[in-house]
Amino acid sequence: MRLKPVIVTVLLTLAVAYYVYVPLPDAIQEPWKLMMLDAGFRAAMHLASLKDWLGFDHYIRSIRKSTDGFEGMMTGLESSESGGGVMPGVKVSDLTFVGIPVRVYEPPAGGEGHLRRGLMYLHGGGWALGSAKKGSYDAINRMVSDELNTVVVSVEYRLYPEVQFPVPYLDCLAAAKHFLTPEVLAKYAIDPERVAVAGDSAGGNLAAAVAQEIAIDDTASVKFSIQALIYPALQILDFNTPSYLQNQDIPILYRPMMVRFWLQYLGVDLSLQPQFLANNHSLHHSTITPEVRARVDWTMLLAPKHKKNYKPLVAEKGSQGLVKEVPGLLDVRASPLLAGPEVLAKCPRAYILTCEYDVLRDDGLMYARRLQDAGVSVTSDHYEDGFHGCFSFTVWPMDFDVGKRAVRSYLNWLQNNL
Repeated sequence: MRLKPVIVTVLLTLAVAYYVYVPLPDAIQEPWKLMMLDAGFRAAMHLASLKDWLGFDHYIRSIRKSTDGFEGMMTGLESSESGGGVMPGVKVSDLTFVGIPVRVYEPPAGGEGHLRRGLMYLHGGGWALGSAKKGSYDAINRMVSDELNTVVVSVEYRLYPEVQFPVPYLDCLAAAKHFLTPEVLAKYAIDPERVAVAGDSAGGNLAAAVAQEIAIDDTASVKFSIQALIYPALQILDFNTPSYLQNQDIPILYRPMMVRFWLQYLGVDLSLQPQFLANNHSLHHSTITPEVRARVDWTMLLAPKHKKNYKPLVAEKGSQGLVKEVPGLLDVRASPLLAGPEVLAKCPRAYILTCEYDVLRDDGLMYARRLQDAGVSVTSDHYEDGFHGCFSFTVWPMDFDVGKRAVRSYLNWLQNNL
């Protein structure tokens, strides 16, 4: 009889280990920590799917509650470690810019007549998750404000399922235009020649799109001087780039998950996900011109070490009319990588951070190449041991060395270029 508890314990341990274990490349450091983190996210998603199926709550809202709780715990741990989590002298205010909620971080006032840097930050989360006010976003923006004497504006743009494209983009653009007005810059003593826009993942998408629009807006008296994009999502036309295929099973952003985020954002029926995964929606349809295709042609835009032995996927069966069904498919506000060279040439200097083990790696690398080809100065910061999301994992117990290095590199680049 005593064997039964032992057998049950062993079986449960094996079941947990099976659920947690994910094969990872040798280059990824602290693999078991990443596995545990990923298992927690997957558990939250599975529970959310069950609650959605039972009709208790929307899938995304359930995940949001789980991740908000995790971010709250991380913020609490950081606060206890840093004696309250508040950078000395940094003033934090929750305001609205033309009706858009923002969090403003103000460093200690400098001497009279000394202007400060300005930075607008747009958080990631698949246009559905995340908050400017919690977790690593709050911590990193406090660091930027404190260390770099910078007024940081973090935008709390609206999210799916409450809204879809182009609303998040329009929220960020409206907040950016307000931030860049001479009156607001003067209010916060910001040097109009030293204002940046930055963002990670979906926030990197929004930052790139907003930077493009501001760059070509002849009515804008002040424009962003630099842009910093952290593993940005930049195109929806090709989900079979080398990085999408190489890293389709690498935590924490799996290939089907990223495709789902895109479909949700653009308001596409989720039943079409298999067609998008197979590239039946785009690359070889006559409705997409050769000029547009060339803007996402990784065979020409990627270095050999990233192309490896992958080949372009030729869609065998098309889905006629899908481009018309998805108006945002060719919209540069959704896919900044599709912008023409005449637009890119006007964009500000760029810092683009990419990670080897990230489905979005090639989006960032292709954008860096296209910006450079258009004459824009680009700093490419690639992490051979990096994975998607690592920039946000810098607080114990889910702190990663690669994340800390990435944040420090971002801070150093801003210090030297803004």
